[in-house]
Amino acid sequence: MTIIEKSGELDEIEQQYEIDADGVKAKIKIGDQRGEYVKQYRLERSYVKPGTQEFIQNVKQQVIENVEFSREELTDTDETDKVKQKYKNRVEEEIEKQFPDLDGEAKRTLVGTLIHEMVGLGDIELLLNDPDLEELVVNSSNEPAWVYHRGYGWLKSNVAFSDEQEIQNYSSDIARKVGKNISSLDPLLDAQLPTGDRTNATLQPISSQGNTITIRKFARDPWTITDFIENGTISKEVAAFLWLCIQYELSILVSGGTGSGKTSLLNVLMPFVPPNQRVISIEDTREIQLPNFLHWVPTTTREANPEGKGEVSMLDLLVNALRMRPDRILVGEIRKKRQAEVLFEAMHTGHSVYATLHADTAQQTVDRLINPPIDVPEQMVESLDVNVVQFRDRRRNFRRVFQVAEVSESGYKRGDQQSSLSANLVYKWNSEEDEHVKERDSTKIFEKLNMHTGMDRGDMQENIKGKEQVLQWMIDHDVNDIDPVGKIIAEYYSNEDEVVQLAREDGDPQEILKRFED
Repeated sequence: MTIIEKSGELDEIEQQYEIDADGVKAKIKIGDQRGEYVKQYRLERSYVKPGTQEFIQNVKQQVIENVEFSREELTDTDETDKVKQKYKNRVEEEIEKQFPDLDGEAKRTLVGTLIHEMVGLGDIELLLNDPDLEELVVNSSNEPAWVYHRGYGWLKSNVAFSDEQEIQNYSSDIARKVGKNISSLDPLLDAQLPTGDRTNATLQPISSQGNTITIRKFARDPWTITDFIENGTISKEVAAFLWLCIQYELSILVSGGTGSGKTSLLNVLMPFVPPNQRVISIEDTREIQLPNFLHWVPTTTREANPEGKGEVSMLDLLVNALRMRPDRILVGEIRKKRQAEVLFEAMHTGHSVYATLHADTAQQTVDRLINPPIDVPEQMVESLDVNVVQFRDRRRNFRRVFQVAEVSESGYKRGDQQSSLSANLVYKWNSEEDEHVKERDSTKIFEKLNMHTGMDRGDMQENIKGKEQVLQWMIDHDVNDIDPVGKIIAEYYSNEDEVVQLAREDGDPQEILKRFED
């Protein structure tokens, strides 16, 4: 792997910042370059002088020969930090012997670089430690890697690979660490890095232009509801409305197109679950992150081994979750009929269920559920309380809650298609004004909340206003990390009047957060 340094200077630098990965520092520059039709992502870092390379290779060889690991340490993702620390300790010893006069920063850079080469993915580790990147893709050795930046979208980087074998070696390293294999006989890999990052790889000739690697980054600092309100993804009123729905155990389905932020929205809503309730999450790859103090059991599916044995499907986990006395069930994504049937049966029997589904509008969500291939009976779909639709505006490069709806029994007819169910919009996003507006009062949601709580519409509006004040209070005081946000919500459930009053008086949130430290 190389960083292309003589690829032309950027004509205009729009942003630059520094990143650090295991002591290796690098500068990131983003901007335009003449002759390129997309913005460039430049990674600049210091390297070991060519004359020192022979000594470095000797250090590496000494470390590899003298550090021993058990099979479990090498294949268990939970042991990755221990493996890295073992290597780091030995590398530091060898460097101290061979380069005793090296200054502190140079030593840290050298140690970090060796760690990346021995137990990491080389300079890819630097990209994985850029908090603004969401995705990294390698399309072949014929072009540099591309990155998806949170603020700019797709950017062409200056990180390149010498040949297809180098890309395949990285794919094999990833596979080996998770006990999988990728080869000409088995040219597809779907895996999860120890960091939680989701990885896919393909080999030629399946990908005809070259070997590929796609890494979707797992959020190190997950989004929270306050982040989403601040960046306009959702309004305070809509967030408070959904908070009320989750508090009183209404089931929610989040739908939207690819990359619209369905899982991210589901993630930021889950701290609204009361802390005295048991949550079981079911995913193909771990993406959900909840506050540490919640009663939460995360589970993930497992593919079959090369002999076709050992598979644990989402349906297996879903059926098993019902035997674990859950109060709330989270499902990463509904894809198949049997999954949907079990999920809606769980709703039908009184469980609160949260899941995602590919659909662009609330009405399309209903249509997808009641028609093949999912084809859930309409009377079961009636169990769904709330549908939230996410939308990605590709021109303006942002995501928004597009619609909030309830499933209505009023029905509709469109051409030859007739259904007894339709989507009743409660809130919608106005694209021109970029704001969320109330479309109409809910009927089904109100009736269910009224039955569960005894609150009339006036009580509910007052409750929502109080929640809005708490959300704004957290925003004003920069409470935007997942655990502090979750703790204030948890305290709200214990002392609602006190928390709302503290918010109205603009008190210090630390008064609440310190209670969790004592």
